[in-house]
Amino acid sequence: MSNEQAHSGIWVPAEIRHGKITPATFELLGEAVRLAAANADKVTAVLWGGGLDPLIGELGRAGADRVIAIEDSRFDVFRDELQAETLAGLTGKYRPAIMLLQAGSLGRALAPRVAALCHTGLTADCTGLAIDPASGALLQTRPAFGGSLLATIRTNGCFPQMATVRPGVMRRIAAAKTVPPEVVRESAPADRWNGLKTVLAGFGREADEPSFDGAGAIVSGGRGLNGEGFALLRRFAELSGAAVGASRAAVDANRIGYPHQVGQTGRTVRPGLYVAFGISGQIQHLAGMQNCEVLVAVNTDPEAPLMKLADLAVVGDAGDILRQMINQFQTDGEGK
Repeated sequence: MSNEQAHSGIWVPAEIRHGKITPATFELLGEAVRLAAANADKVTAVLWGGGLDPLIGELGRAGADRVIAIEDSRFDVFRDELQAETLAGLTGKYRPAIMLLQAGSLGRALAPRVAALCHTGLTADCTGLAIDPASGALLQTRPAFGGSLLATIRTNGCFPQMATVRPGVMRRIAAAKTVPPEVVRESAPADRWNGLKTVLAGFGREADEPSFDGAGAIVSGGRGLNGEGFALLRRFAELSGAAVGASRAAVDANRIGYPHQVGQTGRTVRPGLYVAFGISGQIQHLAGMQNCEVLVAVNTDPEAPLMKLADLAVVGDAGDILRQMINQFQTDGEGK
């Protein structure tokens, strides 16, 4: 049996925050189902923490054929060394061909540790995945040189083939299965690092961090908005129920914090509506929001790249238009 034949299946380690599976986990499961169809492969979700039983069905409906459940309250907070050793041990036992993790803060900490323990390669921040029909290898596409080109990478002869994927890039599929997944119960090893490092608490969302996950609408500001303009943008977002985003230029100018940055070096989003105020639309920003369903751009320059791509382009001062829209929201609210 060849090394390739000895490995099969696609694994997605699930990420849980505040007792709920993250949207990015469901996105990865959707992509795993699409990739598995090429080789008639099976999809496995790895779930860890306490109180897992209510979550297993969600993973099954999202596409997992099997769930490896590690019921252990030690994983209620992120323990990078212990989780990496646990996942590497399971990889040696079950021999998956592919492993996909989200390129968030936890996935970026966990994935390289697992890759090193498994002596395999890792492609970070992928925006596209496919199966090579000739070899069955995972083709991992990611931007390179500041987003000016796309590189397709493959891991030859080492397993599992590992990739991290930016949240918001892949699509969650509709409920894929009605049959409950196979459940395999496993345990984690002893924590060899307990005497060296103590986990005091987990971490949550920062007070100023936007919730892009599942956001139906995002309003973003760029270089064309000054500090007062961003105050208007926040007020407009509050009235409209949208999340607040920004370009890198605005973040670099300290007009808003980095958690709001959308683009190649920030977050990838896929809202139903994306409204860009004063953003020119360089390729690095487009990489983070190009999959939105409807794009509205507001700019004084009608030739700006984003204005040409927009479904609706509004020529005008972003601050002035924000004031008009806020006034309209407030007037409509008073008339109810």
